[in-house]
Amino acid sequence: MTIKYPTISVIVPHLNQLGALKACLASLEAQSIPRDSFEIIVVDNGSATLPTDVLAQYPGVRLLCEARPGPGPARNTGVAAASGEVLAFIDADCRAHPDWLSSLWRSLHSLPPRTVLGGDVRIWRGTQPHLDAIAAYESVFAYRFKLYIERDGYCGTGNMAMLRRDFHCVGPFAGIDVAEDMEWGQRARRAGLRFQYIPEMIVFHPARNSLQELYVKWDRQLLHYRNMADGKPAWRLRWIAQALLVLASPAPGIITILTSDRLYGIGARTKAIAVMCAVRMHRVITMLSLLRNRRAVAWNR
Repeated sequence: MTIKYPTISVIVPHLNQLGALKACLASLEAQSIPRDSFEIIVVDNGSATLPTDVLAQYPGVRLLCEARPGPGPARNTGVAAASGEVLAFIDADCRAHPDWLSSLWRSLHSLPPRTVLGGDVRIWRGTQPHLDAIAAYESVFAYRFKLYIERDGYCGTGNMAMLRRDFHCVGPFAGIDVAEDMEWGQRARRAGLRFQYIPEMIVFHPARNSLQELYVKWDRQLLHYRNMADGKPAWRLRWIAQALLVLASPAPGIITILTSDRLYGIGARTKAIAVMCAVRMHRVITMLSLLRNRRAVAWNR
């Protein structure tokens, strides 16, 4: 494989995750392609402490700052400063498989033009011999990029890549008030781009530590969905219908858990079912509470 610098620009938005960022950068430095074939741009989005000490351990990594809150604006700042032909997006709390960049490079240059790539996101297990309840649940439901791409027509921005010219054809990511990956995907499809799932393009994400963290994640996501629905015809009726579907969804969800190849053993599957039921009930309650008024999205950790 012949790659000349600066072909790939890896863009990493960051907010108050110093330890996770260090692990992310270590995984990027360990990529199987030559280090001078890609650049790494970290965009801080208002951290209490800038990650300068972390970046000092990785010479050549660039640090930028974006004051507007949200991962979308942070990624836009990274894109504006990037010099690569290819844009690769990963989150600060993810770790890239050693072949992540080589997989996306091969795929972009073998697939038809105007293709956006999305990869597989797996739960990082580290040295744990067994999954706890939260990790078991998230192994099945947290990052279903194949489903997002093939059913919903968009890709999560935690593991996405495209040619620079295709990004500029669509335009920048939206701000914090909406789900920027979903909104960008809608515009990309209207612009004639297609999404392709690449299972070999792997990143790992740690499981959340508690049910409360899962609830916070869904509270923010539901605010995005509510804000995107606001003003559309009969949106409240549609919203109530969606809440009722979520209320009924544990039954098929149990089948998904029992047949998933991401879990092994009845113990892990039982734990995943228990967390799924709790999370979906929380989602229903939150959705109904959002019928009353629009709320601002908070972007912080």
